[in-house]
Amino acid sequence: MAGFEDLEVWKRAVALSADVYRKLAKCSDFGFRDQITRSALSIPSNIAEGMERSSTPDRAKFLDYARGSCG
Repeated sequence: MAGFEDLEVWKRAVALSADVYRKLAKCSDFGFRDQITRSALSIPSNIAEGMERSSTPDRAKFLDYARGSCG
């Protein structure tokens, strides 16, 4: 079975997170920057955690968290 690292959605989420950090590096609104960068990082983190869960309902819960962080 492939790990979460092999999932295209996880790879794209990691790239998005890195891009958000780079784009907001000079943002002087620290509260906004912190909230957006934490949200961006939580997307691949929740995908990874969800895929490591043993039950389908747990997996779905964490993938839903990742989707919510996209908003």
